[in-house]
Amino acid sequence: MNGANALDRVRIVLSHTSHPGNIGAAARAMKTMGLARLYLVAPAAFPDPVADARASGADDVLAAAQVVGSLEEALAGTVLSGAVTARRRERSVPVRSAREAAAELTGFAAHGDVALVFGRETSGLTNEEVALCSMPVTIPANPEFSSLNLGAAVQLLCYEMRMAALSPGVPASPDGEPASFDEIEGFHHHLEAAMTASGFYDPANPKRLLQRVRRLFGRIRLEKEEVNILRGIIAALERKPD
Repeated sequence: MNGANALDRVRIVLSHTSHPGNIGAAARAMKTMGLARLYLVAPAAFPDPVADARASGADDVLAAAQVVGSLEEALAGTVLSGAVTARRRERSVPVRSAREAAAELTGFAAHGDVALVFGRETSGLTNEEVALCSMPVTIPANPEFSSLNLGAAVQLLCYEMRMAALSPGVPASPDGEPASFDEIEGFHHHLEAAMTASGFYDPANPKRLLQRVRRLFGRIRLEKEEVNILRGIIAALERKPD
């Protein structure tokens, strides 16, 4: 896959954006770097004339934007996603820098859509939203003043994606077929149901078990066949008589 095609498979996802001007700024940032697929999760206001004004000519990106009600909908069908976050997350999977993440996402784009997810302007992404993504991504900014507005953060990540996609040595794609977001979520739901039925997991006293299980599998890049094997094991154990 050439670099231009890789960029065509990149989704920029903005979750619960409060100010429409930031949506327009993100669209402009995307278009300058050759990205066009914008997903908006429950924006406070869209469409909006302020977004149009801030887009400064990237009206086509706004017109094609997909508005969805949940992050799960925005990530459906993707094979890899990065949660852009500045906050340190306890016991998180390994954090990628913007440049490292761009290289990995570009490689996976040979197999399907990939995504970069940005959170609310004031508080960023929730822990639950980060857990839905394949990896946390950080911009290595000045630690004494690391605050970036949403448009600037989108611009930086889109630039890194473009550089990764168009560099002479395009990152290699994984050998096996990666599991999609939907397949991985299906596995987690299946595992949760099996753990609940067995008595190992008590939904009334969940503590942080499910988060830890997600982090465990989040440290590896599950392939489609591996997910099928894991679900086959769970199904076989569910059928086993007492």
